[in-house]
Amino acid sequence: MPSPSAVGERSPFTGLPQDRARPVLAVKIDNVGPARPQTGIDRADLVYVEEVEAGLTRILAVFSGPPADLPDRVGPVRSARESDLELLRQFGRPALAFSGAQSRLLPVIAAAPVHDVSPAHASGAYARDGSRPAPHNLYASPARLLAAAPDASTAHDIGFRFGHAPSGGAAATTRTVRFPAGSAGLRWSAERQRWLVSFDGRPASATGSGQLGAPTVVIQYVTVRTSRYHDRWGSISPYSETVGSGDAEVLRDGKAFRAHWSRPDADGGTRFTTGQGAPMTFARGPVWIVLAPRPS
Repeated sequence: MPSPSAVGERSPFTGLPQDRARPVLAVKIDNVGPARPQTGIDRADLVYVEEVEAGLTRILAVFSGPPADLPDRVGPVRSARESDLELLRQFGRPALAFSGAQSRLLPVIAAAPVHDVSPAHASGAYARDGSRPAPHNLYASPARLLAAAPDASTAHDIGFRFGHAPSGGAAATTRTVRFPAGSAGLRWSAERQRWLVSFDGRPASATGSGQLGAPTVVIQYVTVRTSRYHDRWGSISPYSETVGSGDAEVLRDGKAFRAHWSRPDADGGTRFTTGQGAPMTFARGPVWIVLAPRPS
């Protein structure tokens, strides 16, 4: 896959200048009411929003910046899902921070191309916050997580392209992605030059910062099917398929662009193209990707 954003010049995740490639850390983060506001996700390069049990959502935040850009702590950290492993294969062998998983899934995680930096393998990176109720109170230090995974793969091209917006697009100021038991709302802020995020009708924020948002938000329509696993209450874990192809909507610069996504195999990145087949370019900066259920 050609890379116009050469490592050492610009980040392949954000299109912003970087001095050199940095290791990739993915952190699974809680996204129910008691977990909000979360900590550290305002410093992530990429933020994935995905469906979990009971129609709720959870976040997978991906960091690859220099140490000075990493938050002091991130969380609340929660459990991993099978579909995370497919999603993360395009990053090589990143570090994956999570707190537990369904017992039958643990051997699958152990065999996956990730560096497991859960509390079982990096206990010194985690601490509980007594001001919050369990299980929504486990936080981790990204620096300590990466220290526990010295061989984590570094950031490389995963298919994203950055630059001026393509021609076309329709003026847009709001979008709402609905899940069975929640929603992700998006509102364009011309003042902040980013799409501001809400969850379940309420502005989403991170501790110590304002409302969360990003210059580019991708609504990627995927097949959400049942997996082989379930939670402790018997709810089946959904599996968001990120290998394949489908429709997408890319939000940037106060416009919505119809797009197509394609990822032929799990080891490759995800390409986004316009309706005319040209590369769909993102605005430089953090990118949020909402893995939305494909319309039936």
